[in-house]
Amino acid sequence: HDIFTIVLKGDSSNTVAYNIIWKIRLPRIILGALLGGALSLSGFLIQTFFRNPIAGPFVLGISSGAKLFLAVTTIVMTGFFNKMPVSVTVAASFVGSLLSLLLVLLFTGKVRSMSILLVIGIMISYICSAITDLLINFANDSDIVNLTHWSKGSFSAATWQDVCISAYIVLPALLIIFLASKPMGAYLMGEGYAKSLGVNIKAFRVLLVLMTGILSSCVAAFAGPISFVGIAVPHISRLLLKTSKPILMIPASFLCGASFCVLCDLAARTLFAPTELSISTVTSAIGAPIVIWLLISRRKRNEV
Repeated sequence: HDIFTIVLKGDSSNTVAYNIIWKIRLPRIILGALLGGALSLSGFLIQTFFRNPIAGPFVLGISSGAKLFLAVTTIVMTGFFNKMPVSVTVAASFVGSLLSLLLVLLFTGKVRSMSILLVIGIMISYICSAITDLLINFANDSDIVNLTHWSKGSFSAATWQDVCISAYIVLPALLIIFLASKPMGAYLMGEGYAKSLGVNIKAFRVLLVLMTGILSSCVAAFAGPISFVGIAVPHISRLLLKTSKPILMIPASFLCGASFCVLCDLAARTLFAPTELSISTVTSAIGAPIVIWLLISRRKRNEV
């Protein structure tokens, strides 16, 4: 009752409860929903792009690029700040993600084979990870702690400013993707069929990678890399809807991802309270068995 009074009526008579709900809990829940939806949707897009059911949004090297740029920024900025400001961490992660995305987009226009592009994305990820590991050898203990904390993924530092910036990025991207649902449906039927309907395949591929990259970059910047949401949740959406039509899958993936991340964040916060688990620990524990089960059931269907 107190929670509803504070949320719906803005009752600030209980200052402590008001601050906890309005300044900590609500931003965290809304950011979790926005980024969870973004991650699930980017997973659906990349699975559509590669026509591969176990491709994830971070297969393009986006999270590795974010971590590399964050490592460089952290080491360079050590002399300027005693404690790295959150805004600098977010900005560094976002720039690193976008640089990786630009590199992938460069190859997207030149490489025709989807499998080669997938391998290129994985190689970019390995190169970024190798350079990051090299840099960590020269970093201070506090820098390593900062990088490790980011790598685990968390919504704990969420603010209303983060929510607003994320909403300005995620919601327009969601609208653009929804408007592209018709050519996406044609693309899923095969490139020849899509071309016969007037779809520019090269431009469409670039759009898919660009939207995936923007959504994934936003998640990496504000929450760090979150495992398995982008792989598992689109499959959950397909199972619930019993269809792969993009016009239905796009909103369903977003809503399922939002719900999944909010519930996983709640579990991460409460299961071993006052100790808080990283969000990736919970999403991996739930997401990995789902992916294994999907692979096994898919193989059985193919055998039948």
